[in-house]
Amino acid sequence: MSQELYTGMEKAPQRAMLKALGLTDEELNKPLIAVISSRSDIVPGHMHLDEIADAVKRGICAGGCTPVTLPSISVCDGIAAGGAGLRYSLPTRELIADSVETMLISHGFDGAVFIPNSKNAVAGMLMGAARVNIPSVFVTGGPMESGILNGKKIGFASLYEGVGNVKRGSVSLDELTNAEAIACSAAGSANGMYAANPLGCVLEALGMALAGNGTAPAIGSERTRIAKTSGLCVCDLVRNAETPKMILNKRAFTNALRLDSALGGSAGTVLHLMAVAAECNIPLNLDYVQTVSSATPTLVSLQPYGEADMADFHRAGGVQAVLHELAKSNLIDGSLRTVSGSSLSDLYEHAHVKDSAVIHKIDNPIATGGIAVLKGNLAEMGALAKRTNASKGTISGKAKCFDREEDAVEAIYSGRIKKGDVVVIRYEGPKGGPGMREMIAAAAAIVGMGLEDDVAIVTDGRISGVTRGTVIGHVCPEAADGGKIALVKDGDIIKIDIAGGKVSLEVPAKELQARQKKLRPKDPNATGWLLRYQNLVTTAAEGAVLKKKF
Repeated sequence: MSQELYTGMEKAPQRAMLKALGLTDEELNKPLIAVISSRSDIVPGHMHLDEIADAVKRGICAGGCTPVTLPSISVCDGIAAGGAGLRYSLPTRELIADSVETMLISHGFDGAVFIPNSKNAVAGMLMGAARVNIPSVFVTGGPMESGILNGKKIGFASLYEGVGNVKRGSVSLDELTNAEAIACSAAGSANGMYAANPLGCVLEALGMALAGNGTAPAIGSERTRIAKTSGLCVCDLVRNAETPKMILNKRAFTNALRLDSALGGSAGTVLHLMAVAAECNIPLNLDYVQTVSSATPTLVSLQPYGEADMADFHRAGGVQAVLHELAKSNLIDGSLRTVSGSSLSDLYEHAHVKDSAVIHKIDNPIATGGIAVLKGNLAEMGALAKRTNASKGTISGKAKCFDREEDAVEAIYSGRIKKGDVVVIRYEGPKGGPGMREMIAAAAAIVGMGLEDDVAIVTDGRISGVTRGTVIGHVCPEAADGGKIALVKDGDIIKIDIAGGKVSLEVPAKELQARQKKLRPKDPNATGWLLRYQNLVTTAAEGAVLKKKF
């Protein structure tokens, strides 16, 4: 692409602009590689990405190509959580994909290395890479180390639950303040299997990142070597004209779903994989997700559900060791190509479990089916739950309804939520939010107040990787689309059967029909570009992508 844009006498004006950047004729005669980084001073996971970008650029130069750095936005979900700002988080996925398309095509790049470290940035860049379809490699910023408090590993999730512990008197304010200064220890994504980490791992299974990408610590020479090698690899991909859509086929997405389930399951990863698959014109639906998940053993349980963290997982063998275990039961297609130039099996064949307390062997799984897809009259198109972190598989309780997360959190902390309640949080879906916020604060409040074994959440919002307890999210149709979650009244009985894949509202159909006639959906009063997003976004069951035709 670059040679078409910059070669020939007629292109002297364009070359002049590039020479204003300090580029030489020798550099312009080489393939031009975009290095797209979401580096910023406001996101802990991104504050070190300039160092990774520099390593990538050195690899690109060593590979005989010319690197050029480009910026990308990214919202910190941890900072925005619980407030209006989180409405922008998922929608930025579309902005990022659009900006990738814009910058790569406008400037005639021959290849790209993407450096994200948040889940929405990973997904948005993947969507953009698939859309433009030039040779691409991903290298994320990696996870941070855990903080240590009183000999125990803590992280971002500990703080949310700590707020509830203070409110019920089991932890002092001084203890929470001490934890606040220690929990997020340095640069990197969060320390457990949440935030960017599930997608960073899934990139390995997709074949779009090198081995170790998902787990190597954010700060250290291994991350630097992965970055340099990624720069070298993109040059080889350019020479061989290997593009993302040659790697991202249906079998690659199946491998990714397998890994996600083996790691305990991430509802966010499901949402994002569906969106990336849509860019590749590959159909993925919740029924297929359920088929893959229900046949996949869970081999890893990290924080916030288990004691081990990402550093422990890395030392135990990381993603490649998990893939090797899954391959023993023919659950992984190892024949697929990766950006390394080798097949997936070439990467994992020499990886082995080094600590079976962190990565279980295939013949001794923790459970089966990390993600559960639930359907019923309350979620006719489907809903998602994390099977491995649900406190109870079956719950029947009285609904307590809220039209936004903040009201639910206030009710939980004020003691108005009791054992046996099912907290319904609606109008938080892709359209209703708009933006489909994660219900981090509400779920953490329930845990902090000691109610995780006795209270469930049902929401059309997102499930965060931080959440523990019985949380049913991504309910479709959402309230803003006239879904039956909008018809629930306080005191209605809701039955949840995670093993059976059902979530139902125990109200007679005739009564629901009468409520439907009287329903006046809540107006979210969206403004700015979120108003456009609200009018174009599809359902969570379709990945919450934007409509292609309208």
